[in-house]
Amino acid sequence: MNLRLRDDQTAALRQRARQEGVSVHALVLRAVDEYLTRTAHEARVRQTSREQAAKWSELLARLA
Repeated sequence: MNLRLRDDQTAALRQRARQEGVSVHALVLRAVDEYLTRTAHEARVRQTSREQAAKWSELLARLA
């Protein structure tokens, strides 16, 4: 896999990696893992919300 970043992104990643005492590679892997975890959780919340809205639609309509 190749990842093409803008020069400013590369510089910012290198600076952050130095500040945290890790490699740019490790920093990018952590960012990808955090993104995947967060978006998976958001997808589960959206799915559960749709299911519950459908389950309780009649009640919600009466309460509106």
